[in-house]
Amino acid sequence: MNDEPKLETSQLSQEISSGGKTVSVQIYRLEGETTWALEIVDEYNNSTVWDDTFETESAALTEAKKTILAEGVTSLVGPNDGKSDGDWK
Repeated sequence: MNDEPKLETSQLSQEISSGGKTVSVQIYRLEGETTWALEIVDEYNNSTVWDDTFETESAALTEAKKTILAEGVTSLVGPNDGKSDGDWK
Protein backbone atom coordinates (compact mmCIF):
# COMPACT_ATOMS: atom_id res chain seq x y z
CA MET A 1 0.00 0.00 0.00
CA ASN A 2 1.38 3.37 -1.03
CA ASP A 3 0.27 6.27 1.18
CA GLU A 4 2.39 8.85 -0.67
CA PRO A 5 0.21 11.73 -1.89
CA LYS A 6 0.16 12.11 -5.66
CA LEU A 7 1.27 15.32 -7.34
CA GLU A 8 -0.83 16.92 -10.02
CA THR A 9 1.37 18.86 -12.43
CA SER A 10 -0.14 21.82 -14.25
CA GLN A 11 -0.15 21.87 -18.03
CA LEU A 12 1.11 25.45 -17.68
CA SER A 13 4.47 24.19 -16.37
CA GLN A 14 7.13 25.12 -18.91
CA GLU A 15 10.69 26.14 -19.61
CA ILE A 16 11.49 29.83 -19.96
CA SER A 17 14.70 31.11 -21.53
CA SER A 18 16.18 34.57 -21.19
CA GLY A 19 19.69 35.94 -21.51
CA GLY A 20 21.13 32.55 -22.48
CA LYS A 21 19.75 30.86 -19.35
CA THR A 22 16.82 28.45 -19.15
CA VAL A 23 14.74 27.65 -16.08
CA SER A 24 11.96 25.15 -15.59
CA VAL A 25 8.76 26.64 -14.19
CA GLN A 26 7.01 23.89 -12.27
CA ILE A 27 3.44 24.41 -11.10
CA TYR A 28 1.88 21.61 -9.08
CA ARG A 29 -0.39 20.68 -6.21
CA LEU A 30 -1.04 17.66 -4.05
CA GLU A 31 -3.96 15.56 -5.18
CA GLY A 32 -7.09 16.86 -3.45
CA GLU A 33 -5.65 20.34 -2.75
CA THR A 34 -7.15 23.45 -4.31
CA THR A 35 -4.13 25.77 -4.44
CA TRP A 36 -1.04 25.54 -6.61
CA ALA A 37 2.64 25.63 -5.63
CA LEU A 38 5.31 27.36 -7.73
CA GLU A 39 8.87 26.12 -8.06
CA ILE A 40 11.55 27.23 -10.49
CA VAL A 41 14.45 24.86 -11.16
CA ASP A 42 17.63 26.04 -12.86
CA GLU A 43 20.06 24.21 -15.14
CA TYR A 44 22.08 23.02 -12.12
CA ASN A 45 19.01 21.58 -10.39
CA ASN A 46 18.87 24.39 -7.79
CA SER A 47 15.28 25.25 -6.97
CA THR A 48 13.42 28.30 -5.76
CA VAL A 49 10.06 27.52 -4.13
CA TRP A 50 7.51 30.19 -3.28
CA ASP A 51 6.25 30.10 0.31
CA ASP A 52 2.79 31.20 -0.77
CA THR A 53 0.48 29.11 -2.92
CA PHE A 54 -1.76 30.37 -5.70
CA GLU A 55 -5.49 30.07 -6.26
CA THR A 56 -5.00 29.25 -9.96
CA GLU A 57 -2.27 27.76 -12.12
CA SER A 58 -2.42 30.88 -14.25
CA ALA A 59 -1.69 33.08 -11.22
CA ALA A 60 1.37 30.96 -10.43
CA LEU A 61 2.68 31.26 -14.00
CA THR A 62 2.05 35.01 -13.97
CA GLU A 63 4.08 35.33 -10.75
CA ALA A 64 6.96 33.38 -12.29
CA LYS A 65 6.99 35.58 -15.39
CA LYS A 66 6.72 38.79 -13.34
CA THR A 67 9.67 37.70 -11.20
CA ILE A 68 11.77 36.88 -14.27
CA LEU A 69 10.93 40.25 -15.85
CA ALA A 70 11.53 42.25 -12.66
CA GLU A 71 14.62 40.48 -11.31
CA GLY A 72 16.02 38.73 -14.37
CA VAL A 73 16.28 35.00 -14.93
CA THR A 74 19.78 34.93 -13.44
CA SER A 75 18.29 35.77 -10.04
CA LEU A 76 16.79 32.27 -10.16
CA VAL A 77 19.99 30.50 -11.22
CA GLY A 78 22.14 29.21 -8.39
CA PRO A 79 25.72 27.94 -8.26
CA ASN A 80 26.65 25.06 -10.54
CA ASP A 81 27.88 22.96 -7.62
CA GLY A 82 24.73 23.58 -5.58
CA LYS A 83 26.70 25.30 -2.81
CA SER A 84 25.83 28.90 -2.08
CA ASP A 85 28.64 31.42 -1.73
CA GLY A 86 26.30 33.69 0.18
CA ASP A 87 25.40 35.84 -2.83
CA TRP A 88 22.65 33.57 -4.12
CA LYS A 89 19.32 33.77 -2.35
